[in-house]
Amino acid sequence: MPLLEPKSGALRPLGPQAPAPDRVADALAGGTPEPLRGELVALLGADKVLWKISDLVRYASDASPYRFVPRVVVVAEDIDDISAVLSYAHGKGREVVFRAAGTSLNGQAQGEDILVDVRRHWAGVEVIGGGERARIGPGTTVARANASLARHGRVLGPDPASAIACTIGGVVANNASGMTAGTTRNSYRTVSSLTFVLPSGTVVDTGDPAADEELAHAEPALCAGLLAVKAEIEADAGLTARIRAKYEIKNTNGYRLDAYLDGATPVQILRGLMVGSEGTFGFISEVVFDTLPLDRELSTALLFFPTLPAAAAAVPLFNEAGAIAVELMDGNTLRASVSVAGVPADWAGLPRETAALLVEFRAPDEAEQEAYERVAAETLAGLDLVAPVASVTNGFTRDATTIAGYWKARKAFVTAVGGARPAGTTLITEDFAVPPSRLAEACEALLRLQAEHGFDAAVAGHAAHGNLHFLLAFDAAEAADVTRYAAFMDAFCRLTVEHFDGSLKAEHATGRNIAPFLELEWGPGATGLMWRTKQLIDPDGVLAPRIVLDRDPLAHLRGLKTIPKVELIADPCIECGFCEPTCPSGDLTTTPRQRIVLRREMMRQPDGSPVQDGLVEAYGYDAVDTCAGDSTCRIACPVGIDTGALMKEFRHRRHSAREERVAALAAKNFKAVEASARLAVAAADLLGDRLLTRVTGLARRAVRPDLVPEWLPEIPGAAARTLPRTARVGARAVYYPACVNRIFGEPEGYWGPSLAQAVVAVSARAGKPVWIPEDVAGTCCATIWHSKGYDAGHAVMANRIVEAAWGWTAGGLLPLVVDASSCTLGLAQEVVPYLTDDNRALHAELTVVDSVVWAAEELLPHLPAGRRIGSAVLHPTCSMRHLGDEEQLRAVAEACADEVVVPDDVRCCAFAGDRGMLHKELTESATAHEAAEVVAMEYDAYLSANRMCEVGMDRATGRHYRSVLLELERVTRPDRPV
Repeated sequence: MPLLEPKSGALRPLGPQAPAPDRVADALAGGTPEPLRGELVALLGADKVLWKISDLVRYASDASPYRFVPRVVVVAEDIDDISAVLSYAHGKGREVVFRAAGTSLNGQAQGEDILVDVRRHWAGVEVIGGGERARIGPGTTVARANASLARHGRVLGPDPASAIACTIGGVVANNASGMTAGTTRNSYRTVSSLTFVLPSGTVVDTGDPAADEELAHAEPALCAGLLAVKAEIEADAGLTARIRAKYEIKNTNGYRLDAYLDGATPVQILRGLMVGSEGTFGFISEVVFDTLPLDRELSTALLFFPTLPAAAAAVPLFNEAGAIAVELMDGNTLRASVSVAGVPADWAGLPRETAALLVEFRAPDEAEQEAYERVAAETLAGLDLVAPVASVTNGFTRDATTIAGYWKARKAFVTAVGGARPAGTTLITEDFAVPPSRLAEACEALLRLQAEHGFDAAVAGHAAHGNLHFLLAFDAAEAADVTRYAAFMDAFCRLTVEHFDGSLKAEHATGRNIAPFLELEWGPGATGLMWRTKQLIDPDGVLAPRIVLDRDPLAHLRGLKTIPKVELIADPCIECGFCEPTCPSGDLTTTPRQRIVLRREMMRQPDGSPVQDGLVEAYGYDAVDTCAGDSTCRIACPVGIDTGALMKEFRHRRHSAREERVAALAAKNFKAVEASARLAVAAADLLGDRLLTRVTGLARRAVRPDLVPEWLPEIPGAAARTLPRTARVGARAVYYPACVNRIFGEPEGYWGPSLAQAVVAVSARAGKPVWIPEDVAGTCCATIWHSKGYDAGHAVMANRIVEAAWGWTAGGLLPLVVDASSCTLGLAQEVVPYLTDDNRALHAELTVVDSVVWAAEELLPHLPAGRRIGSAVLHPTCSMRHLGDEEQLRAVAEACADEVVVPDDVRCCAFAGDRGMLHKELTESATAHEAAEVVAMEYDAYLSANRMCEVGMDRATGRHYRSVLLELERVTRPDRPV
């Protein structure tokens, strides 16, 4: 047993908990039961079967208000795995549900038996030709696909608000559309071909000229059945007309019956049916999209109206003017959006009745943009707009930052409103469409209906297409609240269908909450054809039962999840999943959403239950230890939930009093610690990697793996004992070499000045000399303690460095230039909560500048043009994302290289100081996709801006990363040979 175990019970919920009605039953405490677990392990291998109770719970929730606990989770790697699982399910009479991003809002990604993760191993983008088409894996996010296409001036048609998180497989399976797709740019209209696996295991590539012949041979009954349904529909003129009419507005409720009219052969019919089938017809393994031109000239306005109906009435005017997007937001939505970074604070004071339209015109060139703007100005002149708060301008702009801010507020609709809901309530997201000409009438009717049932919903939507979303919050643990919600849903569905002949699901797909109302919208005849289609394709009912078709009239009330209160920082989470693509540990252990989901289940459980015990036991490694603490989840989360900060708080809770004292003592005596560390690194060169790896391995087992770093061969040698001599007189800035750069030297194979020497030299070369104080030894940005949750040590060092920096900079007269991005972030932001009142005042007078920003903004304009290298690949660090310094990194790199590449799959390397040495598997997992992209090509330089991140990337790629400032110094050196 290690000498220093984490404090027992520190991760248990604080205080007694009342058991929740939907808590996971004790019978599942042992995880997946036998023989299911053993049979799947034998079939697929142990690494593809997740069976622990913590695995089952973290996959039980998605962005919907529902929660169903799977019996087992399979992580499929290829089509062979998919076919094996389907064959097993057929033989054993089991059910299968596919899950990718889990961003669906109606429970489509949840199953009660075998759940198959098809995100982790299914990403990839192949741009075809000049970008006119793209072959995309189902686990690829929309944002990632568009990043590849943007270089070719192309974009996908579907543009859901969840593009940073939702994946292509889910977008196609739900026919999700978004702000601009409407009925012409959605998946049904822009998918060129699909490859999918039918429930029988048959693989169909609709782009293969021989596909129909092969399908007829493999599935003759299916082909005959599809053609029979097609003939029956075409023989009924009334039904044919009804089907065509239903798709004149946005509609994703039920199966896509017009596929029978649009497809001439069984394969063509299946191609159409698979779009919007919600995983009930098969697994989509590959999609080829016809892409669209990316018009880059934008003119955008956020226009405020006195009421929601008044805003809705203006929508047709902008449609006629040619706007590509007309988005509606009501007062509740606008006020809730103040929680989103960058949204004006005075929106919180908007009158309740206020509404706004976000209107955008997109053009391929400036001439067409100007034409749009003239029409837009004429339209504005006839509108009755209001400006209830000072920030409202009611005008069109071309400013990219302003436009991005408008869209950030709009796309945060669900999360911002959800985050502002009363604590402990469940969030329902509804999505319907009416003919656009009746939008204002629909808004008035919806407001009346909400009032009748005691709801004050937030409303937003794609007004150009008559598509509205609204959010309701209620307590799923209270029977009366559930009854109220049920009554509202009955009335709402009847209103939409009987009064407006609308779609009960416009773009979110049927899912669990509209399945009972499918026949209400489509009638018994068309609904019967949907049941027949399901029977033809999946006769054994293996795939996703009850997701689209369900005869239970109360199915939408089954599985509603309670939302127990958790720690304040995480409590606003609505489990949307926007945080997951950015999380370094997502493919190894857990994501931020899953960390919160697990925490909520602990709260649902009675104290000491077997399920709670199992979750607490797994949480230490799966959630706390393998969190990189980079907090990029906060950037991705529209309401800024920082799960990394929560994990640091849990690390603090697990510390014993002795550990805290030792950490504080290390801070107080950091000068000695720093010198010792540098000596140890120097000694390592003599001892060799093999011996050090063995010694540190033994120490980790004896003490604790999360306290003792493992030696890695990529660790650089020691830095020089002395820093460059500089003069205070005439200095334009104070230069603070971070302790990591005072301890560790430059990468293997590098010959040249140290980083400190390079910063001093290049600054002098630009006529902006810097001064290094003689007493920097023994100081630190305090991130060492912050990342590990050592609060006392963090406070000691935070106050010491601020006091020192204030003195060095003459009370803030000079900027403080820091040469490691994580240290810049630490000094600029993370120390503040730990400062005394007096030192907080001193800190407010400091100007902390990252060395890359110093170089980009202060040095580059004054440096001589250098002999640039051919190419460089960049690794922007997560700290740079927090600081907003990524463009400055690129600017410095572009001064050094003709071609600068930032990988599309770049994200936090998870080395996180020494976390990559404590848990090297974390960095290996976090960097896998980026590393594959980097090593696919050769570059002349591999550049970043943080020493330990460079070490992490060295390990991931086998290439030698170094600071971009070393390269800047080299290429601008006057005596550099030609």
